[in-house]
Amino acid sequence: MAVRVLVVPGSFRTGSLNTRLAALATKKLALRGAEVRRISLADYQMPIYNGDLEKESGTPAAAQKLAEQFMAHDAVLLVSPEYNASIPPVLSNAIDWMSRDGVAPFRDRVFALAAASPGPFGGVRVALALRQMLEASGLGALVIPEHFLLTFAGEAFAENEELKDAAADKRLEAVLRALIERATALKLSRES
Repeated sequence: MAVRVLVVPGSFRTGSLNTRLAALATKKLALRGAEVRRISLADYQMPIYNGDLEKESGTPAAAQKLAEQFMAHDAVLLVSPEYNASIPPVLSNAIDWMSRDGVAPFRDRVFALAAASPGPFGGVRVALALRQMLEASGLGALVIPEHFLLTFAGEAFAENEELKDAAADKRLEAVLRALIERATALKLSRES
């Protein structure tokens, strides 16, 4: 049975470089035999996390549906822009809400991180912040050490939406291969 991979862009802005990278990763994962689904956080809009709101109304239905998407997959690829040297609010808020009902959306699945940036750092700070949030904050996610950072992403895509730079493409392929391999190993260990 194929590994099920959920691809989540951390932005839903029109023309987002990270959405473009997520689309490319989705295509490459499918070519590697994964059962892949790409979603948009625009389809899971929820209010800013507020403890009083949670006490009054519970977890929003959109957060519950998003958590169900995470739990229905063996692996998750987060492709996120960097906002103010950290995680974009829409992605952070989604993780905050999903974590309120426990760690089920994060445990027992493998995560990989990717980022595209118009500048020279490629989103390294968002990758570090996401890794810390997912691993070290008690969510218990297994985030693979391999990650993909696309620098100067505004000029990185060819007309066919592939990466122009062969070395960058090779690095992306390596991360996707590692994600599938680790998710496959985890899935086999759970089934045996």
